[in-house]
Amino acid sequence: MEDNLPVNVREYQELAKKALPKMHYDYINGGAEDEYTLRENIAAYGRILLRPRVLIDVSKIDMSTSLLGYNMPSPIIVAPTGAHKLANPEGEVATARAAAACNTIMMLSFSSSCRIEEVASSCDAIRFYQLYVYKRRDVSATLVRRAESLGFRAIVLTVDTPVLGRREADIRNKMIAPPLSNLEGLMSLDDFDDAEGGSKLERFSRETLDPSLSWKDVEWLKSITSLPILLKGIVTAEDARKAVEAGAAGLIVSNHGARQLDYAPATISALEEVVKAVAGAVPVLVDGGVRRGTDVLKALALGAKAVMVGRPVFFGLAARGEAGARHVIEMLNKELELAMALCGCRSVAEVTRAHVQTEGDRIRALL
Repeated sequence: MEDNLPVNVREYQELAKKALPKMHYDYINGGAEDEYTLRENIAAYGRILLRPRVLIDVSKIDMSTSLLGYNMPSPIIVAPTGAHKLANPEGEVATARAAAACNTIMMLSFSSSCRIEEVASSCDAIRFYQLYVYKRRDVSATLVRRAESLGFRAIVLTVDTPVLGRREADIRNKMIAPPLSNLEGLMSLDDFDDAEGGSKLERFSRETLDPSLSWKDVEWLKSITSLPILLKGIVTAEDARKAVEAGAAGLIVSNHGARQLDYAPATISALEEVVKAVAGAVPVLVDGGVRRGTDVLKALALGAKAVMVGRPVFFGLAARGEAGARHVIEMLNKELELAMALCGCRSVAEVTRAHVQTEGDRIRALL
């Protein structure tokens, strides 16, 4: 196996598909309804072309950057995705070790199948904690306090999930919500056994997620933690401006991996609008559809401070455990380094808007 390692993310995806039960692969890889946005998250990157500059000394490439004052060797970080034990028995502990080995930031999902305490003690690294605000605010508050006391450096508030998107593969497969070990003693999954012909996950979400979630809840969260708060799930200029006004420390352009609202824009298509609206006030990150180092370069050129990868790490974990997750991050880093060299960019700061041509640019050139 070690002799013929996968050479790209797509090959890891094929291995993951073979390794996982259909229900679990569909859960990881699926999107909402017609899965238009799921396809578009990836396809939109393919419509952006690179504009390489030549005859630049690229013998030294520096991919390092910083986020909220934390230095990273590259702008690629691990997005929050739930239930890693579906991919590997070691779950998020394996992912955390893989991220730490690459010196990158991992955002631990609220839906982690490992306890916050296990992940915190597994290895030394910079980690952020992703949160949903539940109908029961005391549950969310308890989780924030636990993460803060365990040395997590920021809270990532997911803002695009007042209700759960319609994920038809999960309904078809009667997907069972994986045990959320961080809710033990706070909330019981056993209350949601009656799946009513849909997925048990959907029922659990309906009972717990709060459709009244609003901007005032960002204020509430700020009042209970001193950690910086990033808002994940912003795709419009209007919400970007509101987020800055609300005191967010950063924004994540995300459509929840295309698992919430179908026909929402691909994140790379929404990125520039959000970056322009923020006007440098806070860092803007992006997730969704990143499968290549060239994708990362395109996102940087359109103003992203860092790029988050979710499913690719999951695929690596499912195929080869911790070593697979680590290899996926390393591959993307190597691809980014190569793309930077071939575009004539010696540092992340040298990646500019002039290095890409979008569909919009091509249309404007014809006018």
